[in-house]
Amino acid sequence: MRFKGLDLNLLMAFDTLLHTRSVSRAADRMHLSQAAMSSALGRLRDYFGDQILVVQGKRMYPTAFAQSLAPQVRECLRQVEAVIATSPTFDPATSARSFRIVGSDYITAVLLAPLVAKLVESAPAIRIEIMLPSEAIYPQLEEGYLDLLITPEQYVAPDLPTELLYEERHVVVGWSGNPLVSGPISEKALFAAGHISVTIGNSRTTSFADRQLETLGKKRHVEVIAPSFTTVPWLLEGTNRLAIMHERLAVAMARHFPIAYTALPFEMRPMREMLQYHFARAADEGISWLREQMKALARSIDRNDE
Repeated sequence: MRFKGLDLNLLMAFDTLLHTRSVSRAADRMHLSQAAMSSALGRLRDYFGDQILVVQGKRMYPTAFAQSLAPQVRECLRQVEAVIATSPTFDPATSARSFRIVGSDYITAVLLAPLVAKLVESAPAIRIEIMLPSEAIYPQLEEGYLDLLITPEQYVAPDLPTELLYEERHVVVGWSGNPLVSGPISEKALFAAGHISVTIGNSRTTSFADRQLETLGKKRHVEVIAPSFTTVPWLLEGTNRLAIMHERLAVAMARHFPIAYTALPFEMRPMREMLQYHFARAADEGISWLREQMKALARSIDRNDE
């Protein structure tokens, strides 16, 4: 389709080229041949009378004109996507739509695993793509490439729609043979023991629990630093080490590992898990349905734990 002489498919090619700064990577992302993408770049150059991308060394760089045009093109594509996505014909029972969701291994274990199990019956053709948090996630969210981000409140991207999914308490966890978790634990005993902590991603982001302990002026004797929350039970088994873990995860892991848990011996504010998405997804019927499924599931887990 053409609008004022411009093939509208070229807008997607423009956005992809500016994002990847590579003809070959843009071709892969759009499932085109490299020759077809080179042709698209040539047509963009002819239409706008600008080089769009210029080669310097082994890399391509956008021109000043292309950089000035990029936000307008991206917003145009977002608006088109919003028009398409808000179709009233979304039916989870028949839809074959794919949803990209970003969440930690903890979120996958306590929320997304039960969700995909539930969707086998209610939405059998829907595909859920789960992605781990990384530094690249926030630009992708802001550019509309992701559907939903689930993250603690302090990590949400600014200026994008956000809503509370649930609040999470933390508990003390240990091997089931560890006497320290056989009943209430004192603060002295907690901090005298060796601990396992978790850092997140390549940037080794500090966990919510460790940030709260630092705020409270409390310091653990950390003997092991784990790369993910779900590896902690493996590292606790057969030892007297302790960990501070999300209560939902402790409950879920206790079904599969010989671990036990007990309440913290001091007050620590609950973690607020948030749902975040792009403005273009705000009126998306499919995204709205998925958000409600998650919130309903979180409520049902709360009731089962009472």
